[in-house]
Amino acid sequence: MSPFPQYLIPACVSLLLAGTASINASPPGFVEGHLRIISPKEVELADETPSKITAENYAEYPLIILSRDGKKEIARVTADENGKYRVALPPGDYILDVQGRPPKGHVRAKPQLFTIVSNQTVRVDMDIDTGIR
Repeated sequence: MSPFPQYLIPACVSLLLAGTASINASPPGFVEGHLRIISPKEVELADETPSKITAENYAEYPLIILSRDGKKEIARVTADENGKYRVALPPGDYILDVQGRPPKGHVRAKPQLFTIVSNQTVRVDMDIDTGIR
């Protein structure tokens, strides 16, 4: 017997097991919601025109999805021009938080724990306070 079949059999078994594992994997669920940027005082531009919330404002405050223990970043998402977001995630427990980018510095937001279930959508809205006075 040639050595070729000896190497082919383990390879086929590995592929079969990998295919079975992917078939048994749970379908993802979704988290969606609305990001609301709160500023105690409207920011005024040089021409003293009050600024408006735009897609660029939302991009300054990306939402981060962390593992339940808060130690590992799982995903990062930017809300659209209306402040809405949606992300597919494997089933499990997560924390939704926000990260302010410099020069904006720190923002105040309450991290929120949520659970993803296969083929279901959970809604988690996030309010952030920019602290701009």
